[in-house]
Amino acid sequence: MTDLSKFVVLPRIRRTHLSLFVTDPFASAPWYERVLGMQETARSDKWVFMSFGQKHHDIALIRAEPGAVVGGVALQHYGLEVDGDFDDFRRLYGQLLRAGIDVIKTTDHKVGYGIYFNDPDGHRFEFFFETV
Repeated sequence: MTDLSKFVVLPRIRRTHLSLFVTDPFASAPWYERVLGMQETARSDKWVFMSFGQKHHDIALIRAEPGAVVGGVALQHYGLEVDGDFDDFRRLYGQLLRAGIDVIKTTDHKVGYGIYFNDPDGHRFEFFFETV
């Protein structure tokens, strides 16, 4: 039998993006600008592309079809690793609170710290500060 593993090519991911169904992408976009520091890079009548500034888009906000059910088995959270030191991380926590964002939880992962919060449509995000 031939060993096929030498013929297998694994993908080398260069960039990623996340697409989220939201109630109203045009109402959601300002939240992503204000809370995550993103900028709008493109839009159509059904979606808005948001970027952290290095790529064309990191998050696509797509209008959900009428009657769509949110929840069930789905994405648990999207982690956003942040640069800076621990004081910067603590300032992010304070900024979330001052912006009226409900912090769901904070966690010591033993390899870093996480701050969990939801967007207006209930999608959970994590600011992650790695310590190892």
